[in-house]
Amino acid sequence: MITSFITLQAQQGANPMMTFLMFGLIIVVFYFFMIRPQMKRQKELRKFQESLKKGDKVIIAGGVYGKVTEVKEEYVKVEISDNVEVKVAKSTVIRDVSDIQTR
Repeated sequence: MITSFITLQAQQGANPMMTFLMFGLIIVVFYFFMIRPQMKRQKELRKFQESLKKGDKVIIAGGVYGKVTEVKEEYVKVEISDNVEVKVAKSTVIRDVSDIQTR
């Protein structure tokens, strides 16, 4: 579809520089509205995961709520119920429970 559009413009005598300018503009808009915000969110998540400490109430990627009981370099232990602890990778801790408003 795009190639037929370009071919149609070329047949009509359109300036090829305008076509390249339009593609460049699309790439710039795509970067600022999709790629850049996603990179910012990933950076904030990594910062949060590195700042985990004992006693933090968190949510694990599977949707499990718990309380951090031990923090190591690669993993954390999360208490999900009385006397029930799970050992999970730091990368699976996705959110602090205090971010969620309770009703």
